[in-house]
Amino acid sequence: NLSSATIRNEMADLEELGYIIQPHTSAGRIPSDAGYRLYVDRMMADKKQELDDKEHELLRMQDMLLDKVDKVETLLQNVAKTLADNTNYATLVTAPKYTGNRLKFIQLSQVEPGQVLMVIVTDGNLIKNKIIQVDTELDNETLLKLNLLLNSSLNGLTVEEINLTLISKLTGQAGEYSKLIRDILDAVAEVAGSPDDLQIYTSGATNIFKYPELSTQSKASELISTFEEKKELTQLVNDALNKEDNNGIQIYIGNETPVQTMKDCSVVTATYELDEGVKGTIGIVGPKRMDYEKVVEALKSIKVQLDSKFKDS
Repeated sequence: NLSSATIRNEMADLEELGYIIQPHTSAGRIPSDAGYRLYVDRMMADKKQELDDKEHELLRMQDMLLDKVDKVETLLQNVAKTLADNTNYATLVTAPKYTGNRLKFIQLSQVEPGQVLMVIVTDGNLIKNKIIQVDTELDNETLLKLNLLLNSSLNGLTVEEINLTLISKLTGQAGEYSKLIRDILDAVAEVAGSPDDLQIYTSGATNIFKYPELSTQSKASELISTFEEKKELTQLVNDALNKEDNNGIQIYIGNETPVQTMKDCSVVTATYELDEGVKGTIGIVGPKRMDYEKVVEALKSIKVQLDSKFKDS
């Protein structure tokens, strides 16, 4: 019941507000990144309805994941493929990893003269070790004292919390072994602070060719290369883990994504959690005009299934 003049005026207002744009002179109008962001934010805030037509489809995805698998790797590959098949977008899933690196225990043991083995246990019961070169042979009593000093001072701290004041205090208490304590703290920062290799499983990269705005030779080749090499995907995953909100759902539109080759895309990620601090990421990459409701519901559903599958195994 609106006149064409009213529609043109509304469109002009939306364009002036920055919510729609004209890609080129002879084109119509399409949503801008700000327009998509407005839609997504309202969708996430207001959506309270139960699944309706999509329920059957999502349950079918869940059933596919509930098939017994012998390896975590196989399960995560199935997740990536199932999501790609059901959404027609590109997908990625990471293996779970510990994200906190809070120190629980440090053990020093002399393996031979001039060499000390340092074993570090962090939250999530991850164990890392390193050989440290020492100038003198250490007896058992000295090693016991150093172990007590380190554990009483460092237990429960992250690497970032080991500051200059604490280092000065420890080296002062260590006396003649102050240099060894400094070497040990350097090794703790190197070992406990270094990220583990992130295992990423991908699927559906060729789905990109289904969307004209992403299928030009340069854009498609860059995106497919990103999925094959996976280095930039690690940057995306780490960013998503740091920014996670909306019950683990994070949505990047256009320039919001930290990956340069995805500036013409939208990326939706979900975080699943096995235990406190042990997390993984599921992601879907598609055009800015992707079906956000369908993607968010699919990720929420898969997230629940992954949580359940890992905890039952």
